[in-house]
Amino acid sequence: MISYAITDPSTLDLNHLERDLTRFSQKASMIVYRDKSNASKYDVDFVKAAKVFGFEKVIIHGDLVSANAAGADGVHLSSLQLNDIPEAKAMDLFVVVSTHSIDELKNAESLGADMATFSPVFDTPNKGLPVGLEALASVTSQVNIPVLALGGILTQEQISACQIAGASGFASIRYFRG
Repeated sequence: MISYAITDPSTLDLNHLERDLTRFSQKASMIVYRDKSNASKYDVDFVKAAKVFGFEKVIIHGDLVSANAAGADGVHLSSLQLNDIPEAKAMDLFVVVSTHSIDELKNAESLGADMATFSPVFDTPNKGLPVGLEALASVTSQVNIPVLALGGILTQEQISACQIAGASGFASIRYFRG
Protein backbone atom coordinates (compact mmCIF):
# COMPACT_ATOMS: atom_id res chain seq x y z
CA MET A 1 0.00 0.00 0.00
CA ILE A 2 1.32 3.42 -0.96
CA SER A 3 1.87 5.83 1.92
CA TYR A 4 2.25 9.37 0.62
CA ALA A 5 3.49 12.06 2.99
CA ILE A 6 2.37 15.59 2.18
CA THR A 7 4.68 18.04 3.90
CA ASP A 8 3.88 21.54 5.02
CA PRO A 9 5.66 24.04 7.27
CA SER A 10 4.08 22.42 10.35
CA THR A 11 5.65 19.03 9.56
CA LEU A 12 8.87 19.87 7.74
CA ASP A 13 11.43 22.33 9.05
CA LEU A 14 14.03 23.09 6.40
CA ASN A 15 16.50 23.95 9.17
CA HIS A 16 16.15 20.36 10.42
CA LEU A 17 15.62 18.61 7.11
CA GLU A 18 17.57 15.44 7.92
CA ARG A 19 15.72 14.97 11.23
CA ASP A 20 12.32 15.47 9.63
CA LEU A 21 13.04 13.32 6.57
CA THR A 22 14.21 10.54 8.90
CA ARG A 23 10.81 10.69 10.63
CA PHE A 24 8.90 10.69 7.32
CA SER A 25 10.96 7.82 5.90
CA GLN A 26 9.84 5.55 8.74
CA LYS A 27 6.21 5.64 7.53
CA ALA A 28 6.12 7.05 3.98
CA SER A 29 6.94 5.41 0.67
CA MET A 30 6.50 8.70 -1.26
CA ILE A 31 6.89 12.31 -0.21
CA VAL A 32 5.87 15.68 -1.62
CA TYR A 33 7.31 19.04 -0.69
CA ARG A 34 4.49 21.55 -0.36
CA ASP A 35 5.12 25.01 1.00
CA LYS A 36 2.80 27.56 -0.53
CA SER A 37 4.54 30.45 1.25
CA ASN A 38 8.01 29.78 -0.16
CA ALA A 39 6.98 28.57 -3.62
CA SER A 40 9.97 26.87 -5.26
CA LYS A 41 12.70 28.53 -3.19
CA TYR A 42 13.78 25.28 -1.46
CA ASP A 43 12.85 22.63 -4.05
CA VAL A 44 16.41 21.65 -4.97
CA ASP A 45 17.50 21.35 -1.32
CA PHE A 46 14.47 19.22 -0.49
CA VAL A 47 14.84 16.90 -3.50
CA LYS A 48 18.56 16.38 -2.92
CA ALA A 49 18.05 15.58 0.77
CA ALA A 50 14.96 13.40 0.28
CA LYS A 51 16.56 11.23 -2.41
CA VAL A 52 19.10 10.03 0.17
CA PHE A 53 16.28 8.47 2.20
CA GLY A 54 15.10 6.00 -0.44
CA PHE A 55 11.55 7.23 -1.02
CA GLU A 56 10.00 5.58 -4.09
CA LYS A 57 9.07 9.03 -5.40
CA VAL A 58 10.19 12.51 -4.38
CA ILE A 59 7.66 15.03 -5.63
CA ILE A 60 7.27 18.81 -5.76
CA HIS A 61 3.83 20.35 -5.32
CA GLY A 62 2.19 22.60 -7.87
CA ASP A 63 5.02 23.66 -10.16
CA LEU A 64 6.04 21.29 -12.93
CA VAL A 65 8.87 23.55 -14.14
CA SER A 66 10.41 23.70 -10.65
CA ALA A 67 9.90 19.95 -10.17
CA ASN A 68 11.75 19.28 -13.41
CA ALA A 69 14.54 21.78 -12.64
CA ALA A 70 15.01 20.40 -9.11
CA GLY A 71 15.39 16.83 -10.37
CA ALA A 72 12.24 15.60 -8.63
CA ASP A 73 10.65 12.34 -9.73
CA GLY A 74 7.36 14.08 -10.23
CA VAL A 75 4.88 16.83 -9.60
CA HIS A 76 1.64 16.97 -7.62
CA LEU A 77 -0.91 19.11 -9.43
CA SER A 78 -4.10 20.58 -8.01
CA SER A 79 -7.49 19.85 -9.54
CA LEU A 80 -7.26 23.29 -11.15
CA GLN A 81 -4.08 22.23 -12.99
CA LEU A 82 -5.45 19.19 -14.84
CA ASN A 83 -4.58 20.76 -18.20
CA ASP A 84 -0.90 20.80 -17.15
CA ILE A 85 -0.75 16.99 -17.07
CA PRO A 86 0.36 16.54 -20.72
CA GLU A 87 3.14 19.11 -20.31
CA ALA A 88 4.36 17.41 -17.12
CA LYS A 89 4.32 14.04 -18.86
CA ALA A 90 6.30 15.55 -21.76
CA MET A 91 8.95 16.45 -19.15
CA ASP A 92 8.95 12.78 -18.09
CA LEU A 93 7.55 13.64 -14.65
CA PHE A 94 5.46 11.26 -12.59
CA VAL A 95 2.14 13.07 -12.14
CA VAL A 96 -0.08 12.96 -9.06
CA VAL A 97 -3.30 14.99 -9.25
CA SER A 98 -5.67 16.10 -6.49
CA THR A 99 -9.27 15.17 -7.29
CA HIS A 100 -12.58 15.63 -5.53
CA SER A 101 -15.08 14.03 -7.92
CA ILE A 102 -15.33 11.13 -10.34
CA ASP A 103 -15.34 13.59 -13.24
CA GLU A 104 -12.02 15.11 -12.15
CA LEU A 105 -10.60 11.65 -11.59
CA LYS A 106 -11.63 10.37 -15.02
CA ASN A 107 -10.33 13.55 -16.64
CA ALA A 108 -6.99 13.21 -14.85
CA GLU A 109 -6.72 9.61 -16.02
CA SER A 110 -7.58 10.49 -19.63
CA LEU A 111 -4.93 13.24 -19.64
CA GLY A 112 -2.24 10.81 -18.50
CA ALA A 113 -1.94 11.26 -14.73
CA ASP A 114 -0.06 8.42 -13.07
CA MET A 115 -1.90 8.62 -9.76
CA ALA A 116 -4.56 10.71 -8.04
CA THR A 117 -5.60 11.63 -4.55
CA PHE A 118 -9.33 11.66 -3.80
CA SER A 119 -10.58 13.79 -0.95
CA PRO A 120 -11.74 14.50 1.63
CA VAL A 121 -12.53 10.92 2.68
CA PHE A 122 -12.78 11.69 6.41
CA ASP A 123 -13.44 14.90 8.30
CA THR A 124 -10.51 17.28 8.05
CA PRO A 125 -10.14 20.98 8.88
CA ASN A 126 -11.26 23.48 6.22
CA LYS A 127 -11.93 20.91 3.46
CA GLY A 128 -15.72 20.64 3.43
CA LEU A 129 -17.88 17.63 4.12
CA PRO A 130 -16.16 14.26 3.88
CA VAL A 131 -17.17 12.04 0.96
CA GLY A 132 -16.78 8.84 2.97
CA LEU A 133 -15.65 5.31 2.22
CA GLU A 134 -18.57 4.44 -0.07
CA ALA A 135 -17.65 7.27 -2.45
CA LEU A 136 -14.02 6.16 -2.29
CA ALA A 137 -15.04 2.61 -3.21
CA SER A 138 -17.17 3.90 -6.06
CA VAL A 139 -14.46 6.03 -7.67
CA THR A 140 -11.69 3.47 -7.29
CA SER A 141 -13.80 0.96 -9.21
CA GLN A 142 -14.29 3.36 -12.13
CA VAL A 143 -10.67 4.19 -13.01
CA ASN A 144 -7.49 2.27 -13.73
CA ILE A 145 -4.93 4.59 -12.15
CA PRO A 146 -3.98 4.24 -8.49
CA VAL A 147 -6.21 6.33 -6.21
CA LEU A 148 -4.92 7.49 -2.84
CA ALA A 149 -7.40 8.33 -0.11
CA LEU A 150 -6.78 11.78 1.38
CA GLY A 151 -8.38 13.81 4.12
CA GLY A 152 -8.56 13.19 7.84
CA ILE A 153 -6.45 10.04 7.83
CA LEU A 154 -4.89 9.73 11.26
CA THR A 155 -5.06 6.06 12.26
CA GLN A 156 -4.13 2.60 11.04
CA GLU A 157 -7.83 1.68 11.21
CA GLN A 158 -8.67 4.43 8.72
CA ILE A 159 -5.85 3.32 6.44
CA SER A 160 -7.13 -0.27 6.51
CA ALA A 161 -10.69 0.90 5.78
CA CYS A 162 -9.43 2.88 2.77
CA GLN A 163 -7.58 -0.17 1.48
CA ILE A 164 -10.72 -2.29 1.84
CA ALA A 165 -12.59 0.41 -0.10
CA GLY A 166 -10.19 -0.07 -3.00
CA ALA A 167 -7.64 2.69 -2.47
CA SER A 168 -4.12 1.89 -3.62
CA GLY A 169 -2.84 3.85 -0.68
CA PHE A 170 -3.32 6.99 1.34
CA ALA A 171 -1.95 10.50 1.56
CA SER A 172 -1.85 12.61 4.68
CA ILE A 173 -0.25 15.55 6.41
CA ARG A 174 -1.20 14.92 10.02
CA TYR A 175 -0.58 11.15 10.03
CA PHE A 176 3.10 11.80 9.39
CA ARG A 177 3.42 14.66 11.89
CA GLY A 178 5.00 12.27 14.38
